Amino acid sequence: MRGTLGNCAGGTTPWGTVLSGEENFNGYFRTPGVSKEDKRYGFADKPTSRRWELDDARFDTRNPDYANESNRFGWIVEIDPMDPTSTPKKHTALGRFKHEGANVRIAANGRVVAYSGDDERFDYLYKFVSKGTYRAGSGKADREHNKTLLADGNLYVARFAGNSPSSEIDGSGKLPSDGAFDGRGEWLPLVVDGKSAVPGMSVEQVLVYTRLAADEAGATKMDRCEDVEPHPVTGKVYVVCTNNSNRGVGANPPVDEANPRRQNRDGHIVEITEDGGDQTATAFSWNLLLVCGDPATNKSAYFAGYPADKVSPISCPDNVAFDSSGFMWLATDGAPSSIGYNDGLFRVTLEGPERGKVEQFLSVPRDAETCGPVVRDADRHVFVAVQHPGEEGTFEAPHSYFPDYVPALDAAGKAVPAGALRAPRPAIVQVLPAQHAKK
Repeated sequence: MRGTLGNCAGGTTPWGTVLSGEENFNGYFRTPGVSKEDKRYGFADKPTSRRWELDDARFDTRNPDYANESNRFGWIVEIDPMDPTSTPKKHTALGRFKHEGANVRIAANGRVVAYSGDDERFDYLYKFVSKGTYRAGSGKADREHNKTLLADGNLYVARFAGNSPSSEIDGSGKLPSDGAFDGRGEWLPLVVDGKSAVPGMSVEQVLVYTRLAADEAGATKMDRCEDVEPHPVTGKVYVVCTNNSNRGVGANPPVDEANPRRQNRDGHIVEITEDGGDQTATAFSWNLLLVCGDPATNKSAYFAGYPADKVSPISCPDNVAFDSSGFMWLATDGAPSSIGYNDGLFRVTLEGPERGKVEQFLSVPRDAETCGPVVRDADRHVFVAVQHPGEEGTFEAPHSYFPDYVPALDAAGKAVPAGALRAPRPAIVQVLPAQHAKK
């Protein structure tokens, strides 16, 4: 395997392992940059920001000895935290692209279904269906069997079709005449029963150059699919499209009903219902649950029909979690650049008369990203990761002191000069009810 890098979000499996997505791996390699494969994956013949290629020749694929080195990365990695002697495994059957993560659901027929998004403008949504079936037992043999399920199966990519006239999808975000962005979709096969379903490409080519295979298949180009999570109760799948400021600009792909806004700076949430409630189905219906934004300044913001003047402004959704009551929780990344508010964590109602209601739960510090929410409402606490607080500041003029919050004081009680302060640091925050926090 020779290591893992660019790890972003992940997921947990029913058998107790962790899935980690290798995301922006192209930034670690200097390559010839001339092949269609290099170009499609963002590789280039220029110094990288990390300069690893100066220290380790494997990160410079211009050297023929390492021509395929970059192909080692861009995978979902399964890690067993219960066995410190185990070796993490890269699951090539799930395809190679900028994985935000992968999330698993067991279908009614016992097959394991993993959903994953490619976190790049105009890239795709994928689904993997295992060949083998899940064993519900708790014995060692059952667990070892389940750890093989992501190694062999069928790989699909999504194509969305809207049900509104194209003239009504004008890029403004205005709802079409039927009152919703919705339609039908299909899972286009890339690999089925161990054979390539893409003419002119072998199985190996499909799995290593999955983006090119999805191009050939005719998948729908999305506005940065990041987290993709099946609801633990309803089985509906929620696809977080963070943003895409290039949508409909110049020669870039135009708007469509699943990505209806030109220069989509605020992002949206796609809700997918697999046909018959079967996670292994090859067709689905879909709608946009949220078209994000600040309703006070963005009239295209939409909240599943819930009154826009009764929601919290939200932009650039990124990570998803669910609580025991069925609410969805959204962590954001990039809101300050679009709506002017810090990123935060939001609760979203999915069912009933308040469907689409968005309520802000917390805000993270300036310049920080909210990520990795873990909601344990039964235990009355929430965990959230605060990434890169104050990253737009400098040591001399910091934008944040997090997690210290205020300038440090010296022994005499005087403020320490800015140059002597500790830089802001990322942290994991646990949020407790007020009565617990006082103890």
